[in-house]
Amino acid sequence: MAGESHTTLPRPAFEAPAPRLLIVCAPYYRDIADQLIAGARAEIEAAGGSHDLVEVPGALEVPTAIRIAYRSGGYDGFVALGCVIRGETTHYDTVCNDSSRAITLLGLEGACIGNGILTVETIDQATVRADAGGQDKGGGAAAAALHLIALTRRFARQPKGIGFKPGGFTAPVEGGA
Repeated sequence: MAGESHTTLPRPAFEAPAPRLLIVCAPYYRDIADQLIAGARAEIEAAGGSHDLVEVPGALEVPTAIRIAYRSGGYDGFVALGCVIRGETTHYDTVCNDSSRAITLLGLEGACIGNGILTVETIDQATVRADAGGQDKGGGAAAAALHLIALTRRFARQPKGIGFKPGGFTAPVEGGA
């Protein structure tokens, strides 16, 4: 569409501790996966974060791996990466819909996830979207996760200074002081 514009939010800034993310990638199309990973790593590192990488067999396993890691509590956020290219059967629809739905449900549970699983018609479309120097969908997914981490930290419960304090109650002494 001519004249169409896209907005990219500024990279969030973090106070200590630096965010720690897990990149979960389904590397079925290795060249595409490597570009997505490179973009995600660059974005995380530019924000001062650290990351680990795990690979799983396919896009359907990405949400399960994220759920396992999310329960561990060792990560602030997650980057889901992979590529699904339409084939001759309805398997494409199942993989796209189910992996996306599972990632959304994990997000609604509180997991900070950037979804960079490409769903395309051709390998050429995937190449353009994955290119870390071009559309950089891996970097975009990492940026999304970082924004959600920043939002989570912003809205974290702050002590209000009201109510009982542990160990702060002293029983009155009978007979006065």
